Parts: sequence; structure tokens; C-alpha cells
Amino acid sequence: MDRAPGLSVRLKLTLSYAGFLMLAGAVLLVAVYFSLSRGVHPGVIFLVRSHRALLHDFAPTAAIVLAFLLVFGLLGGWILAGRMLAPLTRITDATRIAADGSLSHRIQLEGRKDEFRDLADTFDTMLARLEAHVAEQQRFAANASHELRTPLAVTQTLLDVARKDPNRDNGELVDRLHAVNTRAIDLTEALLLLSRADQRSFTPEHVDLSLVAEEATETLLPLAEQRGLTIETSGDMTPTMGSHALLLQMSTNLLHNAIVHNRPEEGTVWVTTSVHPKSAVLTVENTGEKLTPQLVATLAEPFLRGTKRIRTDHAGVGLGLAIVKSIAQAHDGTLTLTPRPAGGLRVTVQLPAAPPTGVAA
Repeated sequence: MDRAPGLSVRLKLTLSYAGFLMLAGAVLLVAVYFSLSRGVHPGVIFLVRSHRALLHDFAPTAAIVLAFLLVFGLLGGWILAGRMLAPLTRITDATRIAADGSLSHRIQLEGRKDEFRDLADTFDTMLARLEAHVAEQQRFAANASHELRTPLAVTQTLLDVARKDPNRDNGELVDRLHAVNTRAIDLTEALLLLSRADQRSFTPEHVDLSLVAEEATETLLPLAEQRGLTIETSGDMTPTMGSHALLLQMSTNLLHNAIVHNRPEEGTVWVTTSVHPKSAVLTVENTGEKLTPQLVATLAEPFLRGTKRIRTDHAGVGLGLAIVKSIAQAHDGTLTLTPRPAGGLRVTVQLPAAPPTGVAA
């Protein structure tokens, strides 16, 4: 936004200091003058002459004092204002650097805690988070491009082979193209869902996490039975606020992840919901291979899959837990991943509890 040029803050502070000093000096001189005038002889004619003489003698001194105060106020005010605004100058310089695209710069303001220090520390924290977010988005864009390029490249290769060998049976080609195209569609839909969750483009409504978990369980129960797994659910009503569709997707992703990364047979998945004074909690646990904390810490990153986890045709596109994390954050919640001592994973989603009925959110 273009603005008309004006006085700098330093100059305004300087004029304010000088003006206040001049005003204080003038009041002090007037007080001294009236104090001296009280000792004048009470005779009328002599009183007039005495006041004139006092004013004649006092006025030049008062003018010199006021001139000195003016110069001292301007010079001292300019120096003091510069010292006081030095931290603000550093903050402004850091802001300009960040505006030019460099997010690695930090103010790191020294000194004790005050308003400028709080502002500088808050700005440094914001830059750190913004830098991490930008880096994450860049990694995500690169990974997404790579993942999308793979099915396109496979499709291109299959079509080139079919064109060079027109007498080849197209049945196998169609099946492979269908599988590759399905994967590309699933990946695109996952990316769109992730973007929707990040943008929080939904209207919050009352949602019972226990009912959402039951709905997800009913949907994926055939897959669990096919793999010889048992799903155990427990929990009471767990009200929260959010998007029913997104929370259902979150629960489905968690349950699907627990099923496909489980034992080959005779595995178990536990789905539990619980309500606390300020939070609604959904926990999904599964049996499986033992996982290290270092590996678990990477599982919610987009397109990063645990190399030691069981891989199947149902392993997805590498966005399952990333979508869960995004949906939880969009609902002001948290996602916690913990390896189970006996093997497998415990995933806990904690969301704000819904306010009592009739109470505004």
C-alpha cells in the first residue's frame, strides 16, 4: 500500500522529548519568577517598577535557559530515541530479509525481557515455523511430483510396447493400465483430501467419535476377516466438533493402516474411544512387527513408509497417516504415534471435546 511520506518515529519521539522538556522548563521558570516576585515591596508605583526590573533581569536568563533546554532536548531526545528504537530497527531489517524470501535469518535480540524482546522472540519463532512449513511443502511437492510421475511413466511405457507390437494380446495390457490408472486416481484423491484438510474448508458440527469409529470398522471388517484379523472396539459416546466426513476418513485411514500393517494372520486391532473434560480421544492399536521410535517418528510424513513394515497390495499411496495428521491439526487436535512393546503401533488422536448442548462453542 502506497502511503504519503511522514515523520519518522525517531523524529516524533525527539520532538516529544524536547517539547516535554521545554514545557517543564517553562513551568519551572514561571514558578521561580512568581516566587521571586513575592518579595517585591507592596507600594503600588514601586511595585510596578520592581516587577518591570525583575522581568527585565529575569527574561534574558529565562530565554537562555529555554534555548539551552531546546537544544539539549533535541540532541538528547534524538540519541535516546535512537537507542530505544535500535531493537525495532533490527526487527524491521529482519522483516525485510524475510520478505525477500530468506527465512533462515533470526533476530536473536540480546538483553533482558521487555516488549521489544518479546516481539523479537515471537518473530523468530514465527520464522522458524514458517521455514519448517515451507521446507515441508517443498518436500511434499517434490514427493507428490515423483509419485504422480511414476504411474504416468508406466502408462507411457505400456502404450509404447503395445504400439510396437500390435499383434500382442491386449487383455493383459488393459488390466495393467487399469491398475496403474486406479493408483493414480487414488493418489490424486488423497492429495485433494489432504489439501482440503489443510485449508480447513468445512463447517464444524457435533460428531460422536465412537459412532465414526464403528462406521469405519463396519466398512473395513471384510478386509480384516479376509486377512484373518480380529477387530475389537470399545468406548462410550465421545462428542467433538468438526467435519463428519473428514473424521470418518481419519478413522478409516487409521483402521486401514492397522489392518494392512499387521501380522499375516491371527493379528488384532483395538479401536478405543474415550472422553475427558477437555478432549475426545480415539486410539487405534495393532499387533505387528516391533518398531523403533526413530522409524515411528517418520510414519506421518507424506510418502514415507516404514521399510520394516509389512507391505501388501493394500499398502496405499503413502499418505494415510499424513492425512490423519492433517485432519487432526485441522480440528485443533494432535496425533501421537507410539511403538507397542510387544510389536505393532499405537496411534492416539486427541481432539477438543464438544461443548455441552446449548453452550456456544
